[in-house]
Amino acid sequence: MSTRDDQVSCTVTDGIAHVRLDRPDKLNALTLDILEDLVTTAHDLRRDKTLRAVVVSGEGDAFCAGLDFASVMRNPAGIAKAFVPRPLRGTNTFQEAPWAFRRIPVPVIAAVHGHCLGGGLQIALAADFRIATPDSRWSVLEGKWGLIPDMSGVQALKELVGIDQAKLLTMTAEVVDGSRAHELGLVTRLDNDPLSGALRLAEELSRRSPDALAAAKRLFNDTWTSSPRRTFARERIEQAYLLAARNTKAAREAAFKKAEAVYGPRGR
Repeated sequence: MSTRDDQVSCTVTDGIAHVRLDRPDKLNALTLDILEDLVTTAHDLRRDKTLRAVVVSGEGDAFCAGLDFASVMRNPAGIAKAFVPRPLRGTNTFQEAPWAFRRIPVPVIAAVHGHCLGGGLQIALAADFRIATPDSRWSVLEGKWGLIPDMSGVQALKELVGIDQAKLLTMTAEVVDGSRAHELGLVTRLDNDPLSGALRLAEELSRRSPDALAAAKRLFNDTWTSSPRRTFARERIEQAYLLAARNTKAAREAAFKKAEAVYGPRGR
């Protein structure tokens, strides 16, 4: 799978998708076309029931330096179109480019090196896990331009850091390194080779039942701020489905035999 001018590319090997931002001469800065391509790629991956995990990375010296303002501002009509929300999803193109990866029912892992700024940070935060180099550079950079994060970043920050830190990062546009981002909760793991670390984690997760992974992702994403009563109800619903799923039987039998399970496509 590849997209316009290969600035976003996607390959799938043994059920693990590798999505690459491939505009290294511009530090993978985001254009309107790249945003559309990210949406299309994520939607295509969501429909693939043989998929086991997704890794998102950036080619060259950075993960993503944020929005390419010079390119985007030359297209006012394109900005206006991208700003209009989709009625069914409730997101516009700027928001859907990261958030569509949150909707993929498999683990999504961002491998971050170099700059992870503005829109790039918001793409990383939409992943389930972030593996980053200690010297990577993180910032809610929109504040530098007199703006606020508007690519799903506010929702992601709410889930990852305390409200005071979320406000501070947003209001100051402070640039922090990967080690500090790890302390704050933005980074899941530090690794000098984040892409290799992300692929190792993807392979580890691919050895678990895809139905169980999808259920866990749905359950946490949908109930993180819910009441205990609603969470308990969702637990029962997800578990009832899993108890009858073929992949659960495969996991159980493999565990008893101390063997590697062989799973079929994800049920949903």
